[in-house]
Amino acid sequence: MKLQKMLLKQNNSKSISNILLTVFWSIIGLSFGFSQEIIKDEDRKAEVLRVKDKSGRIKADGVAAVVGDFIVLDSDVDRRTAQIKAAGGDLGDVTRCELFGSILEEKLYAHQAIQDSIVVNELQIRSQIDQQIQGILGEFGGSMDRMLEFYKKDSEDALREEIYEINKNQSLATQMREKVIADVEITPEEVRQFYNEMKRDGLPTFGTELQISNIVVIPEVTEESRQKAIDQLKGFKKDVEENGASFITKVLFFTDDTASKSTNGLYTLNRKRPRMVKEFRDVAFSLQEGEISEPFETDYGYHIILLEKIRGQEYDVRHILIRPEITPDAIEEAQKKIEDVREKLVAGTVTFEEAAREFSDEEQSKNEGGRLINPITQDFNFELTKMDPDIYAQVQSLKDGEISEVIQDSDRENPIKFKIMKVTNRINEHEADFSRDYLKIKRLALQDKHFDAIGKWQKETIESTYIKINGEYRDCEFSGNWLKNK
Repeated sequence: MKLQKMLLKQNNSKSISNILLTVFWSIIGLSFGFSQEIIKDEDRKAEVLRVKDKSGRIKADGVAAVVGDFIVLDSDVDRRTAQIKAAGGDLGDVTRCELFGSILEEKLYAHQAIQDSIVVNELQIRSQIDQQIQGILGEFGGSMDRMLEFYKKDSEDALREEIYEINKNQSLATQMREKVIADVEITPEEVRQFYNEMKRDGLPTFGTELQISNIVVIPEVTEESRQKAIDQLKGFKKDVEENGASFITKVLFFTDDTASKSTNGLYTLNRKRPRMVKEFRDVAFSLQEGEISEPFETDYGYHIILLEKIRGQEYDVRHILIRPEITPDAIEEAQKKIEDVREKLVAGTVTFEEAAREFSDEEQSKNEGGRLINPITQDFNFELTKMDPDIYAQVQSLKDGEISEVIQDSDRENPIKFKIMKVTNRINEHEADFSRDYLKIKRLALQDKHFDAIGKWQKETIESTYIKINGEYRDCEFSGNWLKNK
């Protein structure tokens, strides 16, 4: 039945959170007619990949599969398992074959993304690595040596580079999948037909949902702090150009881009595959070899770039990032502002919606009267069991309509911010209703069409993609015809 097919795909889509490889796509229903060349034992033993690491030592790892330009190693499944556990994920009944299948699917997406010239934001990808390292480290009792031994790496820098490659390929795969389903639309009539099919199969139950509002105050960065960051970068530029100082040394001692310290601030940009934010790319591509840019601003802070080498379309650049200092006075002022807003709300002299529009610094929510938008569903409802753990921790003890105490928080662009929160509505668990839950039903119906589109794309793409599967994985039993030549 169509509903059962859709729910099966939904229930078996496993999230790996933000640690390394973050998403399983339809982990049980992975196979949409993949075809591949099967290597017979009598014809050939499992291939072995020999890699020379930085110390010159040769390490061997069996090749479990080849997907286009990507190789899947025997050890990848074990590593994926460790990564999921490091993220706090639960594999449940997911088998090694299903896990292996999800890796193959990712490689297919990433391979085709490269063919389609899809690009990634390198700065954003590297900014995730510190948090990921800490998450994985916790699985090894805080022992870096144990972690490096497990991942067969001789240094933390080598591990960071591997994580970067994984992040990059995951980003490519995500963007490729989004491209596949970008043009898929659904009509109101299709939504009604989908609902009627659900009624025949048994309507699903939607869990308890909350609607949440917040007001956010971000400490203001003063012009003095901005100028101080600019002057500091100008000083670095002058010291390198006039005194022969080392740009790399400046990176190691001063950059706030901790993710790129392991590469001494190095990024490789490609004119045809721009990776960084536009401001960064525009400056980098305007430089001559050996030239250092003037300070410039992005959402991350202020930068200078040294263009080391141009190789055709590729530019090797090093950069230093300085985030303007947030002064204690600015922090104190922001905290006082949010406390004053809370007092007005408690006194009832202003509504939450009015206060959000007037005082909040969070552009995404202030125009909605402070209401948070669920990034997954794009509506205002957050299902209790699927809510972001950080948000849940901040609202779990709130009664409906209650104003929270002032909460100190942070995000990728703001190292410190203050907010107050409110649960504006609570929708109890209930059976799906067409009128009441139209947006949810529409989303499920559209998701079902997405799965169909993905299945069609995979079936067509695999026919033109080189794939081999080796060893034990030839014996896997998939829900689709992965091993049709077996």
